[in-house]
Amino acid sequence: MDDSAFDDVTNLQTRLAVLRAEHRDLDEAIARLSATPTEDELLLRRLKKRKLALKDRIAIIERMLEPDELA
Repeated sequence: MDDSAFDDVTNLQTRLAVLRAEHRDLDEAIARLSATPTEDELLLRRLKKRKLALKDRIAIIERMLEPDELA
């Protein structure tokens, strides 16, 4: 593996860690908002939408980091 490929993998792993942390934080925020009656239903919907988008991005990066399977 050359240096640029190593850097790419390292950057993807770092990005993945950041996205997972943000996803976890959103999950906790959504749980707190859901537990208390709130008038800000729009905020809750936006947080859930952001969480789903993060989940999709995490899945894409995880697939990029997985080694190709042999046919």
